Amino acid sequence: MIKRKHKKKKLNKKISSRFFTVEGVADKLLLQIVFAITIFGLLMIDSAGIVYADVNFDDPHFFFKRQLFGTALGFISMFIFSQIDYHFFRKWSFLLFIGSLGFLVAIFIPELAIKSYGASRWLNLGPFSFQPSEMVKLTLILYVSAWCSSKGKKGIADFNEGFVPFMFILSIACALIIAQPDVGTTGMLAMIAISIFFLTGAQIQHIASIFGMGLVSLITLVATAEYRLVRFTAFLNPEKHLQEGGYQVYQALIAIGSGGLFGLGLGRSQQKGLYLPEPVGDSIFAIIAEEIGFIRIVVLLITFLLFASRGIKIARNAPDLFGHLIAGGIVTWIMGQTIMNIAGITGLVPLTGITLPFISYGGTSIVFILTAVGILLNISRQSVLFEKN
Repeated sequence: MIKRKHKKKKLNKKISSRFFTVEGVADKLLLQIVFAITIFGLLMIDSAGIVYADVNFDDPHFFFKRQLFGTALGFISMFIFSQIDYHFFRKWSFLLFIGSLGFLVAIFIPELAIKSYGASRWLNLGPFSFQPSEMVKLTLILYVSAWCSSKGKKGIADFNEGFVPFMFILSIACALIIAQPDVGTTGMLAMIAISIFFLTGAQIQHIASIFGMGLVSLITLVATAEYRLVRFTAFLNPEKHLQEGGYQVYQALIAIGSGGLFGLGLGRSQQKGLYLPEPVGDSIFAIIAEEIGFIRIVVLLITFLLFASRGIKIARNAPDLFGHLIAGGIVTWIMGQTIMNIAGITGLVPLTGITLPFISYGGTSIVFILTAVGILLNISRQSVLFEKN
């Protein structure tokens, strides 16, 4: 144990003053897992969106082409950020976080906002659209990790020094997201920030009180907005509320059930033929299950679990608390979204619109997720686990 600490200290000394990290080997297995899931996602977007894209855009490969462009940018960003010493973000995390909040505020400017289903979640950037909430997820991880690591376990455990300012930071980000409105992303931001707070050494009673306040807030949000109440009621019994919020889950369950053990075959989904809403978005898991079947779905889930396993290993072997918290936050983000998406589309929890990481359509999402993976890879290059590889 003493020897391991000495190694970490020596390693930190060597890299602390560098912008680029030249030593160490990144986690190759993690890279292979991410590449495999992302390419699979591109394949499924082309299959799931072919009918919808043809009807609405006169191009059956419309979604595939746009996602391919976003994926290419994402891999470029991943490579660049895998080379940048993650300690660099300790100094600039606050400005990055404030900048991302500025983009959230810009959403409320009518000339810049793009509305969809009554919500303003995208900025109009000419030929492209940008979803600031995806950027906020990453900058929140960087800033909260930097802030928590500067406080240390003793400071975080203190009510006035740790709990109160943490709630202030989280409340600002969540308030701007909920105003869009976007309850699902608000929940994800809270989950990410709380996980980092917990990993630093927050007191259990503080964590419990946050969950208590969150539950009260959720009940209030559901009770004060008719569409949320309808969606919750539909979750309880989707078959009886097909016209009031249960239609998407009902059609998704038909797709999943139709796939059986081995699936109907790639490209042969029936539900993507304008029956299932958002076939390339939050519903894509149902199309995948219909086309490849339960057995291959299990393989996909195991692949996500392998990603989580490698991410946790990187977090545990990070050179310092800052790297530990960033890695933990990134794993929470990606696995949290995976669980919420699959649970929502299978009717285990209310549907929130949370997308499936690496697979669902969304250029902004894939760019920032792959950027986060790049930072994770950089942490792995500097960790004790990989420094001899």
